[in-house]
Amino acid sequence: MQFFDKLVQYINGTFIWNKYLVLICILSGLFYTFRLGFFQLRYLRKMVELIFHKNDSKVGLTSFQALALAVSGRVGTGNIAGVATAIALGGPGAVFWMWIMAAAGSATAFVESVLAQVYKSEINGQFRGGPVFYICKGLKWRTYAAVFAIATIFANAFALPGIQTRAISETFEHAFEIPPLATGIILAIIAAVIVLGGIKYITKFTQYVVPVMTITYLVVTFVVIALNFQAIPAVFSLIIRSAFGADATFGGIVGATIMWGVKRGIYSNEAGQGSGAHAAAAAGVTHPAQQGLVQSLGVYIDTFVVCSATAFIILLTNHYNVYDENSKKFLVENLPNVEYGAKYVQMAIEKSFTGFGATFLALASFFFAFTSIISYYYQAETNLLYLAEKWRYCRFLQGVLKVVFLAFVFYGAVGTLGTVWALGDMGIGVMLWLNLIAIFILHKIVVKCLKDYSGQLKSGEAIAFNPVDHGIKSTDAWE
Repeated sequence: MQFFDKLVQYINGTFIWNKYLVLICILSGLFYTFRLGFFQLRYLRKMVELIFHKNDSKVGLTSFQALALAVSGRVGTGNIAGVATAIALGGPGAVFWMWIMAAAGSATAFVESVLAQVYKSEINGQFRGGPVFYICKGLKWRTYAAVFAIATIFANAFALPGIQTRAISETFEHAFEIPPLATGIILAIIAAVIVLGGIKYITKFTQYVVPVMTITYLVVTFVVIALNFQAIPAVFSLIIRSAFGADATFGGIVGATIMWGVKRGIYSNEAGQGSGAHAAAAAGVTHPAQQGLVQSLGVYIDTFVVCSATAFIILLTNHYNVYDENSKKFLVENLPNVEYGAKYVQMAIEKSFTGFGATFLALASFFFAFTSIISYYYQAETNLLYLAEKWRYCRFLQGVLKVVFLAFVFYGAVGTLGTVWALGDMGIGVMLWLNLIAIFILHKIVVKCLKDYSGQLKSGEAIAFNPVDHGIKSTDAWE
């Protein structure tokens, strides 16, 4: 196991998550922001309006259901343990780079979501789509699409579920003294019940749970922030200084600050890796740009609201450590012998809500993380269906996928912390490399869609999308 741990962390740190991927992620978001005329600001009000837009489609989900499905993947461990990890390994300045990735990532999320809508397909009475569909139909490159599908199955069925399970097991052990082994078994059983119910059951579960859990978590965190209101200016100053290496304590780790801010920002909001595109494709809307705007709003909700709330309660209460991975020394050690992760947040809330904070965060972690686990399965299954839909052994493969997925849900509770996170980063990183190339090649189609949508809004005519008018082919769901 030690060899496996070292191998995973070496591959992830050397070949996948390096300075080039960080730079590409930032530049991609900035490029689409300028290319699409800062639509994030121009259409902010429209984003909110579209959430409540009614859908008469018998095949697709409503915009809100699709957003809930996507947010169930975005709003998870990344908003709790992910933020704590970014601060622990990158310092307070990592929060600033998470904000940058949200601003830039909303543009990237728009691009991939619009493409997912344009090239979606109807499979077994439901809309399915995502990177494999727009790579295959838009780029006409089946081999590339198959490679991405395999990478997505690996990421969502093998690599990512363990991170979510780990957060639940940590908080449950701290709050209720439940052994990680028991938590892993229980979560695998509950997940089995949900995934056997199918996508309709998944969306019904997430559309009610996601808003409730998000609002409840925010209420509690805002109370903690309010109790420490006088320290907000100092914390905000610390974040900005640390982001650019201007703080004496954290000046020597500015590279790690940017790296961890970008990594955890993307892990949290999923912009660019193609995950949110799967949920975007499931919506039955009258124009691709509509769901693109809704998905962009999801990035804002995830990072600017939920992640920021988590970051501030950690920093305001001084419940964090900062570890320099190069020197192997603590730059700040406010919590001796406490492993980085969800426990930082748990202890911060417990300070303000004695006897309640640990229990609340354990339950919040469960709902945040568990809905992400379910979202991962949906994405893995969608890509498996793309690869094997017409193969007679498709149902057998779906069964195998369920078994393997549930095994890795269990593994997260008992695996090594560093390896669990490194596996998740590997899955995200591989998807990023593949998806960012594809959406860059196809981004001109998104420009056409936004221009068409803007024109219809200005003219006041009924919103409709006709791909033939724009010379876009292989769009069977719109024909």
